[in-house]
Amino acid sequence: MKIVLEDIKRLAGSSFRILVNPKLNNFYYWHFHPEFELTFIEAPQGTRRVGNHVGQFEGSDLVFIGSNIPHLNFDYGIRAEYEKVVVLQINADFFKNDFASTPELAAIQQLFENAKKVICFHGNTKSTIGKQLKTIHLLPHFEQFIAVLSLFQTLATSEEMTFLHEHPFENFYNNKEQSRLKVVYTFIEKNFQRTITIEEMAQLTHLSKAAFCRYFKKMTRLTFIEFLNQYRIEQAKRLLKGDKNVTETCYECGFESVSYFNRIFKKVVGENPLEFKKK
Repeated sequence: MKIVLEDIKRLAGSSFRILVNPKLNNFYYWHFHPEFELTFIEAPQGTRRVGNHVGQFEGSDLVFIGSNIPHLNFDYGIRAEYEKVVVLQINADFFKNDFASTPELAAIQQLFENAKKVICFHGNTKSTIGKQLKTIHLLPHFEQFIAVLSLFQTLATSEEMTFLHEHPFENFYNNKEQSRLKVVYTFIEKNFQRTITIEEMAQLTHLSKAAFCRYFKKMTRLTFIEFLNQYRIEQAKRLLKGDKNVTETCYECGFESVSYFNRIFKKVVGENPLEFKKK
């Protein structure tokens, strides 16, 4: 399956589309589209993959994604029954023309600009907006429009947010490159618990070792080892929150020594694994 440019069909007379429980958890859909996207999901746990970010969430997740930023459906791979997924997709030219010069919408315009870095919301903002999103599709069109504006004003003035990319994400993928990246991501998900070499990945993608390293850095802005370590650390955080100790977690996530695991964990998370587990 190619990673695709999604052609979003909005309802006639509407600037946005709302999807409720699309149930794509068994479908690997790595895609991008011009529309901005606000996604809310309630699930015991899951993985978000947006741009070059890979991260875990527990309970629920609320993420605002900018135009043309590649992402995987947030319910992919969730095996347990989950409560709700709501996806709100906003037309890319929503703030053009008259809206662009409306001072009352300045905060929302800045929010859309910040979405180039992908925004993850938490705390009361996440729970409040989540509740609104679960019922917004039941409103008539005009009331939906007012509710969407109010919802984005709440997000725009919230301080409970984290940027998932340090800089605005640039989409320079073509279909061939994206298809190759999907092969790499899938391989990592299935094999991260064992040693993975760059030579092995080069063979998998039909590139020389040097060409693979250049390709992967271009696509993710990380070296392959940096990306692999970050993925392993996300898995480690999940295990540490359970009943695994530091040593068990280290080896189950593919690290070959506890000292190296501790060093990488602190570099990525900002604290060592034992401190993280105690919290």
